[in-house]
Amino acid sequence: MNFNLTDEQRMLQQAISRLVRTEYGFEHRQSFSALAEGFSSAFWQQLSELGLCAVALPEAYGGFGGGGVEVMLVMTELGRGLTLEPYLQSAVLGSGLLAQLGSEAQLDHWLPRLGSGEVRFAVAFEEPQNHYQLHAVQTHAERVEGGWRLSGRKAVVMGGHAADQILVSARVAGASHDPHGISVFMVDPEAAGVARRAYPTMDGRRASDLFLDDVFIGAEHLLGEPGEALAAMRYQQGRAIAAQCADMVGAMQVACELTLDYLKTRRQFGQPIGQFQALQHRMVDMQTELELATSMTVLAASYADADESTERSRALAAAKYICVRAGRYIAEQAIQLHGGIGLTWEYSLGHYAKRLVMASHELGDDDHHLDAYAALIEAA
Repeated sequence: MNFNLTDEQRMLQQAISRLVRTEYGFEHRQSFSALAEGFSSAFWQQLSELGLCAVALPEAYGGFGGGGVEVMLVMTELGRGLTLEPYLQSAVLGSGLLAQLGSEAQLDHWLPRLGSGEVRFAVAFEEPQNHYQLHAVQTHAERVEGGWRLSGRKAVVMGGHAADQILVSARVAGASHDPHGISVFMVDPEAAGVARRAYPTMDGRRASDLFLDDVFIGAEHLLGEPGEALAAMRYQQGRAIAAQCADMVGAMQVACELTLDYLKTRRQFGQPIGQFQALQHRMVDMQTELELATSMTVLAASYADADESTERSRALAAAKYICVRAGRYIAEQAIQLHGGIGLTWEYSLGHYAKRLVMASHELGDDDHHLDAYAALIEAA
C-alpha cells in the first residue's frame, strides 16, 4: 500500500501547518479562549478563505471533494495548534450529516454557506442518560400542521453556544432505545422554546446543554425521511471519530516534542536529565505509543468514507480505543517527566494533556469502543 501523499495533499498540509504556526501560538490561543465566543472568528474566517472549511464538501457545492485523508491532514495540524474553533463539529460532522440526509433544496442553501464559513453547525446527539448510545433518544418530536414540535434535553453540545444551526436527534416513533423512529432536525438556537446553558470544558473549549420546550420546527428543517436517520448518524459519527483521532495525534506529537526538548535542557547532577537511561526508556515508550496511534489514525482515515460495513466499524472503534489509551499514557508520562511545571497554566503542556483527556470522552470513551469492537468480533 502506498502511504505517500499526493502533491495536492502535501500542499494542503503545508497550508494549514503554516497558518496554525503563524496565527495560533499558545499566547494567541489563551487570548482567543477569553473571547465571548471562546474562539477566534478571525481565524475561522482564515480557515474558510483558504478553503479548509470546504475540504470535505462535494465539488458540486463549492467544496474540494476531499476524503478521510485530507480531513486527517487538516485535523492533525489543528490538534498541534490546540485550536478552539468548532471545525470537527461544523466542517466534518455537521456538514457530513447534511450532505448525506439533506434534500436538494437544503444542500443548495446550506452547503455552500458551510464551506465559505458563513454559518457554523453544531450536533446534538448526546443526552444525559444515553452514554454514547446514539439510539438511546428520549428527546421527542410530534408531527403537527406544517412541521414538528420538539421537546427534550441534549447534553455537552460542543460549539453549540455559537452555532447558527444545531442538528438535533429526536424520536418520532418507538420506545426510548428503539433503533427505528429517530430523525435529525435543524434547530435554530434563537427559536422560541430553545434555551442553551453554555460552559467551558476542561480543555478550554466551550459546550452547552440544549433545552427544547415545545419548539416548532418547520417541515423543511427535517433531514431525510422521518424516523430513518440512525444509519446516517452512525456513519457520520464514524467519519468524525477518524477526524478526532487525527486531532489527538497532533496533540500527542507536540506533547512528545515538548517532553523531549525538556529532557534535553533540564539539568540535574550536572547533566541533562535526558541522559538518564530510565527517562530515555520512558521517552521511547511515549514515542512507541504515538507511532501506534498514528498508524491507527491512518487506518481510520482510509475507512472514513468507505461504505458502511462491519470491517469499517471495527477499524474506527479500534482506532479510537488505541488513540484514547495512547493519549492518556503520553499525557501522564509527559507531565511526570516535566514535574510541577507540566501543570502550570502558563506552560502549554498541561493544556495539551487536558485536550487529550477531553477528547477521550467525546464520541465514545475507550471502554465504549472496546465493547463495540468486541461485539463486532462476536457478530463476525
